[in-house]
Amino acid sequence: MKITCIDFETTGAVPGYPNEPWQLGMVDVVDGKVDASTMRETLFKVGDRPFSPRAVGRYAEMREELAAAPAPFEIWPSLAPRLVGVPLAAHNAGTERTVLTRLAPLARFGPWVDTLKLGRRLYPSLLSHKLGDFVASLGLQPRVDELCPGRTWHDALYDACAGAALLEHFLSLPCLDGLAAGIFELS
Repeated sequence: MKITCIDFETTGAVPGYPNEPWQLGMVDVVDGKVDASTMRETLFKVGDRPFSPRAVGRYAEMREELAAAPAPFEIWPSLAPRLVGVPLAAHNAGTERTVLTRLAPLARFGPWVDTLKLGRRLYPSLLSHKLGDFVASLGLQPRVDELCPGRTWHDALYDACAGAALLEHFLSLPCLDGLAAGIFELS
């Protein structure tokens, strides 16, 4: 079984401008293990539009790269095979689902695994299920750093790898043994 873990970084909402993706990170979990050879990062053109003051990530230092990046519709044909009609996972999947639906409103995405919802079910007593806190609580930070050296939180590829490391961990738990198909649509 293959599940593509994704994460978007977005501009955030600014009056007069829509919330747009500027970075996508993807990595596959194949038969319960992260397949680092499938990692992919894509930047999207956002022009000179303002970012929300609440937007996080490296966008300020990447403005020239973002200005030269392709528009989402230009790169969509190469992204669609990994995103349309295939199992997808994300931490707080509603956010990624919303961005994808705006990018390709006629496409069918999923089934979905929401690692946030799954994690809350598996570890209800944790104080925080935010991606970074959750990864740290489970001791998975070294695994994420190994997958994405030199990156950190609020980088789409790093966050996708963090979600993939969570999914890898969840799928290794005895309580999910043989039940991988049952984790879908937990979003």
